[in-house]
Parts: sequence; C-alpha cells; structure tokens
Amino acid sequence: MENTNNGIHLTGREGEEFDLQLAASWTKNHREKHPEQPVSHFFGKEILQKILAQEGCQGIRFYHAHDENGKKHLIIVGATSDGKDQINTLQTLIVGQQGLPCPGSPGCPKNVLSGS
Repeated sequence: MENTNNGIHLTGREGEEFDLQLAASWTKNHREKHPEQPVSHFFGKEILQKILAQEGCQGIRFYHAHDENGKKHLIIVGATSDGKDQINTLQTLIVGQQGLPCPGSPGCPKNVLSGS
C-alpha cells in the first residue's frame, strides 16, 4: 500500500444520492463536450465485491487511463480509511479494469443518463 500519511479518514459513507434530472444534465454536458468518449463503464458485482471485501477497504477509487492505442479505460482499486490505495507490489491486492464501455458493448442502457 502507499506509504503516505495525509490525515484523511475515509468512512465508507462518502458520496451521496443525486437528483436524476441534474445527473442527466451533467451527463449530457459530458456527451456534448466529449462526443468521442464513452458515456459510461460497467463493472460487474463480482469484481466490486472482491475489491470491497479486502481487509480495511472503505470504498473504491476510479482512475482514468488510456491503453497503448489511446482507448479510454477506468482502473479501479480499493482505498483504506486513510485514503491510501490498496496496491502493493509485495502482496496480491485486487486491481480492476473496465469491463464494458458504452456505447460499444452489449447491455448498454438507453435512458436519460446515456442520452438515448
């Protein structure tokens, strides 16, 4: 795990419910500003549960990434209460990669958030 102490204390309660119409407006803004980018990424519950089940995990951090061909991905890792990512080259901790970007993969939703 990271070796920095930044005084952060995450509880697992970070984030909040959000108004659907405002969320739809924000996702529309993203689609209009970045029409070539995916509008969403789907992660199955198995990888999410594996990450969340790690000892000390308080939530999941999402990293934006691009592969060698420039395709956008999300990388997900667990985070501890002090804000450290649960990554360590000496242990096998779980790092997840985007499963299914939308549009472009089966099961992409058609709703106010996706613009369909």
